[in-house]
Amino acid sequence: MSDDSSPAVNFAGFPVGNETEHGVDVPNDYIHVLKSSLTTVFLPLVYVFIFIVGLPTNAMALWVFLFRTKKKYPASILMANLALADLLFIVWLPLKIAYHFNRNDWTFGEPLCKVLVGFFYGNMYCSTIFIACISVQRYWMIVHPLSRKPGNRVTVCMSVCVWIVVWLITIPLYHYDQTVKVLNLNITICHDVARPSQSKIPAGYFLTMGVVGYVVPCVVCIVTYLLTFRSLSRSTSDTSCIKKKKKAIILMITVLVMFLVCFTPSNILLMVHYSLLGAELQNNVYGFYIIALCLGSLNSCLDPFVYYFVSDEFRRHVRNALMSHSSTTKLINVSYRPVKPYTSRLTPPTNTTSTSTSTPTSTPISTPTPTLKVCN
Repeated sequence: MSDDSSPAVNFAGFPVGNETEHGVDVPNDYIHVLKSSLTTVFLPLVYVFIFIVGLPTNAMALWVFLFRTKKKYPASILMANLALADLLFIVWLPLKIAYHFNRNDWTFGEPLCKVLVGFFYGNMYCSTIFIACISVQRYWMIVHPLSRKPGNRVTVCMSVCVWIVVWLITIPLYHYDQTVKVLNLNITICHDVARPSQSKIPAGYFLTMGVVGYVVPCVVCIVTYLLTFRSLSRSTSDTSCIKKKKKAIILMITVLVMFLVCFTPSNILLMVHYSLLGAELQNNVYGFYIIALCLGSLNSCLDPFVYYFVSDEFRRHVRNALMSHSSTTKLINVSYRPVKPYTSRLTPPTNTTSTSTSTPTSTPISTPTPTLKVCN
């Protein structure tokens, strides 16, 4: 697949053959991947779906968390950061869609390619870390409801730290050329191929990025959800508590499965790929890797639906935004509806010809005092 004078290297997926001052050649075995309908039709169509669904839903989620939520809670702050990460990723998707529809020929220049790659990986690892933070926050709320929780200031500081960590682990992506001219296809590739002379970043960097961005958050999510599940699985005689616990368990399973399905394949392939490269062993996993990356991107349009089921306040604001006209009409009708007094069958009818001028008195209706019940 490559000659002896120019050993094949594999940066983003493709082994590179001969390198000249004008570009590189890729082996024939990989040309069909760049020309296939997998990369020129299927992938851009999936990204179009993610863009159409994810852009309005994440924009609405961010609007609700920032402007419609009167009292900010740690959970809403974390979910707002997650929505922002997804939105920053989605707004750059049209460039990737155009790239694949253009038969993997990048025409937007080197700077935009770097930005696209940086936000692509940055979104992935922002999402994993913030989902892990949300899982820890829910664990403390459910398992230790009476303990002291981190306040909004601590949550904001933690969110800033997450953004700094993700920015730091993606800095190397901006320090080398991401676009490379493929001579035997006469196209310019964005991130999929690197020159052998520019492949100086060790495989340890990508392994570190995978461990920090995926392995650690994955372990945190699994441990916290298992501990929360064990706490919720304890028997109780209260029917209402059983229903709430069942709903919480279903939600936890959904989020965990979504996390594992979206992020596990791409990150496992990433770490396996660069582990083999570190051992100077060639591998042909790029076709699976780009499909796994596309699958991981689906998380960006699935997160808002998780917000909808997690937060009652978020759900209420979304319903009000979608049905504002009908809700306003209903409130007006209720406001002007006359209230009929309650009369008992045993009470004799009131004499309408009475000349009494006494003011009628109304009997106050007693309402039960609400109590807070903690389901154990």
